[in-house]
Amino acid sequence: MSHGQMTHFEIPADDLPRAKAFYAGLFGWEIGPVPGFTDYEMFQDRPGESGGAIGLRGQSVPERLRIYLEVDSLDAAVARVDELGGSVAVEITDVPGQGRFAAVLDPEGNEIGLWESLPG
Repeated sequence: MSHGQMTHFEIPADDLPRAKAFYAGLFGWEIGPVPGFTDYEMFQDRPGESGGAIGLRGQSVPERLRIYLEVDSLDAAVARVDELGGSVAVEITDVPGQGRFAAVLDPEGNEIGLWESLPG
C-alpha cells in the first residue's frame, strides 16, 4: 500500500448479528471472527484486497465509522497532527504481527485511523 491509501475501515454496530446479516446480504461479504478480538469480525470486500471490520459500537470499534489510511511512518504522521490543527484520539498502538495504528481528529472533528504496516 502507498502513503495515503485507504487500507481498512470499521463499522460500528449496536447489534452485531443484525449488522453482519445486513452487510453479508447486501454485498455478499464473508464476515468472520478474529481470534483474540472479542466482538470484532472482519471481511474483505474483494479477495486479496483490503477490507474492514464490524464491531460493537464504543467497545471493540469506535462510536462512528472510522477509515484507516496507510502512512509511511506512523511516528512522523502523528508528530504532524497538532501542527496541522488536529489532535490525537488514540495513541500509537501495536497490532502484533501486522503493524501499528493511531487515530487522530482532523480540525473538523472527523476521526481518521492511521496505519503503518510491518516492513516486509
